[in-house]
Amino acid sequence: MAHVDEQVWQAENFERQRSRLHAVAYRMLGSQADAEDAVQETWVRLSRSSDDSITNMSGWLTTVVGRVCIDMLRARQARREDHVGIWPTESDLRMDDADGPEQQSVLADSVGLALLVVLETLSPPERLAFVLHDMFGMPFDEIAPILDRSAAATRQLASRARRSVRSAHSTPDHAGSADRVVVDAFLAAARAGDFDALVAVLAPDVVLRIDTGSRPWLVPALVNGSTAVAEHAVTHGRRWASLCRPALVNGGAGIIAKGKAGVVAVAGLSISDGQIVAINLILDPDRLSTMSIDSES
Repeated sequence: MAHVDEQVWQAENFERQRSRLHAVAYRMLGSQADAEDAVQETWVRLSRSSDDSITNMSGWLTTVVGRVCIDMLRARQARREDHVGIWPTESDLRMDDADGPEQQSVLADSVGLALLVVLETLSPPERLAFVLHDMFGMPFDEIAPILDRSAAATRQLASRARRSVRSAHSTPDHAGSADRVVVDAFLAAARAGDFDALVAVLAPDVVLRIDTGSRPWLVPALVNGSTAVAEHAVTHGRRWASLCRPALVNGGAGIIAKGKAGVVAVAGLSISDGQIVAINLILDPDRLSTMSIDSES
């Protein structure tokens, strides 16, 4: 009977922490599915632990989910070390048709694709230090044991990560009316095949990343510069532009292309000073098949 009571106590404590653990894992991994896996693994480890060894349940769970995420990131990096242009798979996609109170609430609690792209470039320890300190307010002396480093070293990791985020112009802003104007201008130029108009809406050093998955496509994985990206849009994008609509991709500006068979492409856009600085285009059918579209938003 006592054992059953301990299990119930564990489960109740874990459920109270679940949403926060998922939020940490999602910001670490950039994928809803991977975040769920990390949270589930945390539960498995809790269920195998001894209650007597846990004096701070919140801290213990955060430590475990943080280490699980670091292991998953390192495994991901090992699998992708030869693959250019990979970024997190997004699953929070909404047609950008309304700006009411409910929609604003969604945006306030979302994480922009642009930020997730930048976080993907950080080392796993940098990412954990930044996420836990800058996004969840954990002090460095509590984060340090998770990373097996000193508080001073952990502070430096977070500082380096912060500089990377700032230099990439990818703070967690959300799509607003100004961004919608940029998206509309980009789509109009693409539909018209207007090269000059495309160049005007693209930042000079814009980056286009294309994820085609395992299927061979006659497109590069990475395109750099406004001229090259505009040429690519005119050459390859014009025939798809009629299928495209503005969208919210994890709270940030984006585009969804939807045909009779369903979603054929998703693009997350990073916008700064009225120009597009990054386009992250997902063409991988396997990833697209896992994404849910809320067209009622």
